[in-house]
Amino acid sequence: METNQRLYRTRNGVLAGVCGGLADYFGFNRGLIRLATAILILFGGLSLWVYIILWIIIPKAPAQLNP
Repeated sequence: METNQRLYRTRNGVLAGVCGGLADYFGFNRGLIRLATAILILFGGLSLWVYIILWIIIPKAPAQLNP
């Protein structure tokens, strides 16, 4: 992981780019993060409100960062 790496929402995300941004930042597979998030939301381990708050506070990636 680079020391100057920043957390951004991806521009080509499925819903808001939160899972894609988290996956890119931590180096995980986007599909696995999306699946884990969906399971946690459905079974009460992660509140939908947490996802919405992350959607609001994590900035969208600048256009030059996404391919």
